[in-house]
Amino acid sequence: MKALRPFVFCAALALPALANAQAAGDRPAETFEEIERGLYFSVLGGPFFIVNPPASSGPRPFSPGQMAQVEVGVDIGERLSIGAFLMGASNRAGSDYVGNSGGAASGDFSTLVPGALARVHLVGFADSQDVKRTWLYVRGGAGYAIFRPKQLLPDSDILVFAGPGLEYYTRLRHFSVGVEVTGSLFVKSQSFGFAVTPNLRYAF
Repeated sequence: MKALRPFVFCAALALPALANAQAAGDRPAETFEEIERGLYFSVLGGPFFIVNPPASSGPRPFSPGQMAQVEVGVDIGERLSIGAFLMGASNRAGSDYVGNSGGAASGDFSTLVPGALARVHLVGFADSQDVKRTWLYVRGGAGYAIFRPKQLLPDSDILVFAGPGLEYYTRLRHFSVGVEVTGSLFVKSQSFGFAVTPNLRYAF
């Protein structure tokens, strides 16, 4: 019996360690979503064209320009997102463009638009791991447009826009990239425009 005592003692010491190892092994493995959804922040920008800029007199020439936009919002499931945005744009116009100034000012103008929007994912395409990373979507919204210089365009307007887009959710989980084509309308002046905008999105 004395010869067995060392083995009994070692077994007694090993049992708690074995129990702890089994308990640790029973813990569920931590998993992560392949695509992060929830609160998000996005930036987009690109060329922004106005076909017939606001004007009460004189010509309304085609006006090329650039726009940039920041957006914050929340994903509601896999298909729907809602958010708020702030857009800034700058457009070129010739010296013959006098807007609503009656001839007191002419030339280029800029626009600042805060507003709200919604996006609906229509069709998703799965990758080799059966994860829908590529989506076709439509996005639309409205905002309050303020123009500068005031002497050229003293009156504000309502901007509405909508258009299709393509988005790819990267393997970095939080990031997605995309591009969209958007048609826009300044409601009061009946000015039409369109934009082509690459975008980058981060979800928390």
